[in-house]
Amino acid sequence: MARTLYSTHTAVLRGVVAEPVTVEVSVSSGLPGITIVGMPDAAVLEARYRVRCAMRACGFENPRAKITVNLAPSELRKTGTGFDLPIAVAILACTGQIPTKGLDDCLFIGELGLRGEVRSVRGLVAYGMLAHEQGLAFVGPHGSIADAHGQTVIIETLGQLRQGLSALQPPKPLASLLGEQSSGHMREKDFKEVIDQEVAKRAFVIAAAGRHGMLMVGPPGAGKSMMAKRMPTILPPLSEQEQAEVLLVHSVAGQDLLDIQRGRRPFRSPHHAVSKGGLVGGGRPVRPGEISLAHRGVLFLDELPEFAPSALQSLRQPIEDHEVQIVRVDGTYVFPCDFMLVAAANPCPCGYLGDPDHDCVCSATRIQTYQARIGGPLMDRIDVRVDVARPSSARIIAGEQGTPSAEMAKQVQVAREFSSWLMARSGADKPEGSRSIPELGLDDEAKSMLETTARRLGLGGRNIVRIARVARTIANIDESERVSKDHVVEACAYRTRATL
Repeated sequence: MARTLYSTHTAVLRGVVAEPVTVEVSVSSGLPGITIVGMPDAAVLEARYRVRCAMRACGFENPRAKITVNLAPSELRKTGTGFDLPIAVAILACTGQIPTKGLDDCLFIGELGLRGEVRSVRGLVAYGMLAHEQGLAFVGPHGSIADAHGQTVIIETLGQLRQGLSALQPPKPLASLLGEQSSGHMREKDFKEVIDQEVAKRAFVIAAAGRHGMLMVGPPGAGKSMMAKRMPTILPPLSEQEQAEVLLVHSVAGQDLLDIQRGRRPFRSPHHAVSKGGLVGGGRPVRPGEISLAHRGVLFLDELPEFAPSALQSLRQPIEDHEVQIVRVDGTYVFPCDFMLVAAANPCPCGYLGDPDHDCVCSATRIQTYQARIGGPLMDRIDVRVDVARPSSARIIAGEQGTPSAEMAKQVQVAREFSSWLMARSGADKPEGSRSIPELGLDDEAKSMLETTARRLGLGGRNIVRIARVARTIANIDESERVSKDHVVEACAYRTRATL
């Protein structure tokens, strides 16, 4: 039986959160057409044409009546094409063209094609999480992820609703989906392919074990980018909580989710021409930037001095707070960005400063200007710095292999497990990255060495604390409860050795 008013559940993205929205449809006498109110953007307004064409293509009747669609709450700005499906469902239910049983217990999301097919939209993970929180079944397009309670169903075309919700099927299990798509996966990179860089690899282990920022400085062809791309291979797989966080961010950004679903940590490597907004997020509608897409993973900035200084300095607050806040007229958007920073740079514009095999052609002024583009405040937040020399050509030609990723990953795992054990034993309620020097377990000789180094180099408070934290990480790798003098010496070397 036809009704004059019907409503369905849907949602709109706001940052990485889906906000609930109710689609109210009223059918009344008057000039035929569809009017959408409730602060819609242009994409939402265009749903009028997509819905009418999709309904006609699937054999439904377009009511010759005045249809008013209200998206409540009206004060919340509505963006995107995901409102097509819930609007069509509400119109069809209101005019008695589909069964209404169970519709009130569903949250609908999806874009409609002109032939009635239901297409994917950004943020399906966020929508699914909201549906689960509200106790609703999530009805969406292919790409939706079934939750553990089986409350997600797939709709391929609008015409399926003619038989009611029983015509819809749950998505394939995640394990099945991964199995179907695994055959085309490329071979994973391995550190064993990196020759003659054992000092740099040691720095990678330390950075990965303590989640420290890292900078490599060396001439072109030294293998800086090659090593950075292998950093994810020595990091532990994503935990369930971390995986949920990363899936949410990547889904909102419209990124591929396959590697994340496999437990692999994200690796982002934006070009140095990236804008500040592209790096930290922004736009209209507001979307996460590269630092948020690197959440729980690695952000690699190659050719670091070539990035715009304003973009680099915008990283300072997110590195400390692990989140970025973007303020707009309609409110503040918060995106997570707990990432490991790995950067690479040439020592000078030509790249050959200090290279024994090539002469540097840069003037002292050009070198100083080039190195100053990074900025002192950002450099203070990079804990591990290492010079990378060009590897031996003879060893490369001979086909030698270096330390493999598996061995390095084991060291990282041991260090992290020892750190967790040590914190549990001491009753510490905060991670090492936020602990003060007295809480890090330095012995007397280590404290004396740190004080001497700080006085000789004129280090500030932040530098001193960060050296102590790196020394604590090195001690964790050695499974030592106390931080010794040798640990501090190595930490100081990584803090001061790079030429930038």
